[in-house]
Amino acid sequence: MPVADDDRTEGIEKSGHLDFVRPLTTVDVVIFSILGDRLQVLLVQRPARESEPFPLSLALPGGFVDVARDRDLAACAARKLKEKTGVTSPYLEQLGSWGSASRDPRGWSATHAYFALIPAEAGALTPDARWFPIRDGKLKEKLAFDHGDILASAIQRLRNKVEYTSLPAYLMPAEFTLPDLQRVYEIVLDRPLEKSAFRTRILSADMIEPVAKMRRGPNRPAQLYRLKKNSEPVYFVRTFNPPE
Repeated sequence: MPVADDDRTEGIEKSGHLDFVRPLTTVDVVIFSILGDRLQVLLVQRPARESEPFPLSLALPGGFVDVARDRDLAACAARKLKEKTGVTSPYLEQLGSWGSASRDPRGWSATHAYFALIPAEAGALTPDARWFPIRDGKLKEKLAFDHGDILASAIQRLRNKVEYTSLPAYLMPAEFTLPDLQRVYEIVLDRPLEKSAFRTRILSADMIEPVAKMRRGPNRPAQLYRLKKNSEPVYFVRTFNPPE
């Protein structure tokens, strides 16, 4: 008995070739770090060629999916992150997808966005990559395509998740103190946290471990910690409550 055509076979010729135009498919990455006591995002300058959309504009690092090299979207995101900025990230999470006929003048385009967290000491940047501060939850610079919308979503996602996860640990250097980690939480959340409650929650999460040395300074020595090897994000049962 013949099977009726449906959406799964529509557009596929008997030869196996697609008979419709496929959209442009890209991956973009929002990369956050803490520099100068402020949340910052890593942007790249687009090529100067007039044939390129938005020449010399600032944009999120990213590019086209390479079906011969990228086994999946996450692999493409990691590759583009390294190619466009020179750095790698210990944490990469899919943020969402954006697509329309108007977001790219070259044609119907869909992008799959990720956000990444890296410590300030992550490594040397490529010449076209620079850090830009986030002020009051926003970036003052205008971005190419719809990257401003993608960045705004990434900032909101990061702040929401920091309320109940250990994500800021991926922004830390190799060794850090508990006050260092608390300060990073406070920068992302844009508010102070109670010291004793923060310390209790972080230590009970079993995500960091002490190293066999102390940080010496003008005050009392402070214990240094590091993120446990292959540590996965920890999800807390409660959010960090705002101060009374």
